[in-house]
Amino acid sequence: MEGMNKYDISVKIASLKLKNPVIAASGTFGFGREYVDFIDLNRLGGISVKGLTLEPRQGNKPPRIAETPSGILNSVGLQNPGVHKFIKEEIPFLRNYKTALIVNVAGSTIDDYRKMAQILDAQDVDAIELNVSCPNVEKGCAAFGSTPSGVCEVTKAVKKYLAKPLIVKLTPNTLDITETAKAAEASGADAVSLINTLTGMAIDINTRRPVLANNYGGLSGPAVKPVALRMVHQASNAVDIPVIGMGGIMSGDDAVEFFLAGARAVMVGTANFVNPSACIDVITGINKYLERHNYKSIDDIIGKLHAT
Repeated sequence: MEGMNKYDISVKIASLKLKNPVIAASGTFGFGREYVDFIDLNRLGGISVKGLTLEPRQGNKPPRIAETPSGILNSVGLQNPGVHKFIKEEIPFLRNYKTALIVNVAGSTIDDYRKMAQILDAQDVDAIELNVSCPNVEKGCAAFGSTPSGVCEVTKAVKKYLAKPLIVKLTPNTLDITETAKAAEASGADAVSLINTLTGMAIDINTRRPVLANNYGGLSGPAVKPVALRMVHQASNAVDIPVIGMGGIMSGDDAVEFFLAGARAVMVGTANFVNPSACIDVITGINKYLERHNYKSIDDIIGKLHAT
């Protein structure tokens, strides 16, 4: 029974049904091909694929990854093959597996997002995850997700063209996560996922230069978990739509913290780099926690934090 779903850990995110609440996070799992030699993709609740743009992108120049205490900084720059190649080559591959297919999309303008929505809504995918951490080149390159108005604008533009569930992935680099979560909900989002990476920096003291060629990068891994938990708890108390939590989840017990804070599902990201079986281990750990505490369902712990 090791790793099997002994208890009822199925969840529903809007109309999206997941056999279990563990999703491989975008940007850390590629298109799933990279992990088929290590795990059975059928055992995952879902896969959020590497962020896609309208046209192929080469990404930022190296170095673009740097290890930090309890985490990593990345400035990959959304390197991807473009949405059309994804449709042609990756959807047929991923549909060999019985796991939810979530497509993470990014853009530089509202029109980019709108076109992506129109293209992908007609494809055999289960949900769209909107990356609003991208810079809006039409408005001074501030990230769409940094303000409630930016979140509202891009969410409304995309939702108009989508029948599939829309998950808005929120950036922590904002003044108030509850306000951006509420903006996403009010603009038609079916769920929110959080947190995306925190902006950080590393410096080589010998060269006196930034380690990353792009100077700054996104910090992920265990170092961000306390911030992620706080924001998930705040967001889940601010909105009625489902919250998907992520940020430093390395084990089943880490995931349970997010469920107690109010998340209905979790995404596992950086852990996949150090342990290709991380998602499976998290599923196993969730089951073990339910068994230890005599719970029968994941619903017995979602949002059940005894906060003062």
